[in-house]
Amino acid sequence: MSVPDVLGLVGSAIVIVAYFAVAHGRLPADGGYYYVSNLAGAGLIFLSLLWAWNLPAAVVEIFWAAISAYGLLRTAMLRSSPRPR
Repeated sequence: MSVPDVLGLVGSAIVIVAYFAVAHGRLPADGGYYYVSNLAGAGLIFLSLLWAWNLPAAVVEIFWAAISAYGLLRTAMLRSSPRPR
């Protein structure tokens, strides 16, 4: 098995496990761990695409990573904003 295959498989596993954890109720869908997992998984899958380019898959991974980064930033901003009493 090649390095790109390992990267892609590990990235896929991270995304799948995170999604299953949310579906199973073990991980909140709006939490930082979910967004970090999706961002890491998308990054690894995208890296694997650098060896075997596939434009449609790359577009999906770019959007997946961007949405995950947005979720992380939003979560951080919500946690740092003052809460009404």
